[in-house]
Amino acid sequence: MQRKVKQFIARHYLLKNPDRVIVGLSGGADSVALLHLLVHEGYDCIAAHCNFHLRGEESNRDEEFVKNVCREWNVPLEVIDFKTEEIASDQKISIEMAARDLRYDWFGKLRIKYNADVVAVAHHSDDAAETFLLNLIRGSGIRGLSGMKPRNGYIIRPLLCVTRKEVEDYINLHQLAFVHDSTNSETLYTRNKIRLEILPLLEQINPSVKGSILRTAEYLNDTAEVYFSEIEKQRSAISRFKEGRTLISIHALKDSPFAKTLLFELLNPFGFNSTVCEEVLQALDGLPGKQFFSAGYRLIKDREELIIEKSDHNECGIITIESPDMPLHSSIPLHFEIVSAENFIIPGNKNIACFDAAKITFPLILRPWQTGDRFVPFGMKGSKKLSDYFSDHKFSLVQKEQALVLCSEKKIIWLVGERSDNRFRIDEKTKMILKIEVS
Repeated sequence: MQRKVKQFIARHYLLKNPDRVIVGLSGGADSVALLHLLVHEGYDCIAAHCNFHLRGEESNRDEEFVKNVCREWNVPLEVIDFKTEEIASDQKISIEMAARDLRYDWFGKLRIKYNADVVAVAHHSDDAAETFLLNLIRGSGIRGLSGMKPRNGYIIRPLLCVTRKEVEDYINLHQLAFVHDSTNSETLYTRNKIRLEILPLLEQINPSVKGSILRTAEYLNDTAEVYFSEIEKQRSAISRFKEGRTLISIHALKDSPFAKTLLFELLNPFGFNSTVCEEVLQALDGLPGKQFFSAGYRLIKDREELIIEKSDHNECGIITIESPDMPLHSSIPLHFEIVSAENFIIPGNKNIACFDAAKITFPLILRPWQTGDRFVPFGMKGSKKLSDYFSDHKFSLVQKEQALVLCSEKKIIWLVGERSDNRFRIDEKTKMILKIEVS
């Protein structure tokens, strides 16, 4: 396996000695084999371990294991802890997706910290086959079906040329210890279902199905290059950029035999999903003036063109408020005050919000509202989408565009100037109050 991986690294220009490499080290067989191979090839390795705290004591066991391995091999180690389940819940995404995003974001920061050339992760060819099926199930389109690449920016996958069986043989040959993730044998996670149930079923039909999948992914990767090359030509032909806006010719779009696909590729970079793209397509023959929104952009259907521009409510940007006495941006005049709860009378003014200070954690984030944002309106128990709140309270387009939220630990505490969040309310146990006023 070692020779095979060395040839793969050279063929795809992944590394050259003495490159510095951040190596993702979970403690499992794949990552242990990767670190061992790279260290013995003479690369300057820094191991990086994420403790996602998803498996109780087993997660802490893994952390102790990688610490021992790195001490034994004299490899520098960085470790980080994540409250993964809490973050996934706050962001309304799966635990798998949250862990992936947290992991790669941190790897990128480590690469900068250590001035490393690349970040190496231990995906092998079996992982690539599983990912193909996962993306197929999710309907991720041609980009998702193109398969894992040996290099994706600064992320490299030196083991992509070998199978899980070859990794296991390498581990046995060098008598390397590793930890076993008990959740790998559970079907709670989608990827495990694919590995443990779907792939074995497909192998009953075609014993070499993994190879077939990888060849198909490679073919689709080439197809994707042609596809996106043509998309760029069409983008140049039917759209233009003027005064900070992207303008798409409605006439040219309707003339295209692939209008639906072309429109999706033109709008997707602005955050518009496939459902909105369908609605835009249906509105092409309608009256001008109809508007569509993504998290950061507005699309206006004009007479001859689709106009895409940044939403006005994003212009103020994001402000981090480190403490109650921090000077604030002049265009966002907020005033903070900590007062005693004794004999305090809550003002009946929407521009003043009062919270239990003990329930608030600084820094606070003041930002434009985003699609998908939720909060618990004062006096209610259940959460509500901001978009639904706006509709219920008949917010105008301008009001929506100007709406700001104040957040503590990613939870909205105040729809500024409108309504506070019930989770941070003052109650009989409140001793100190955080009073915030906006003019």
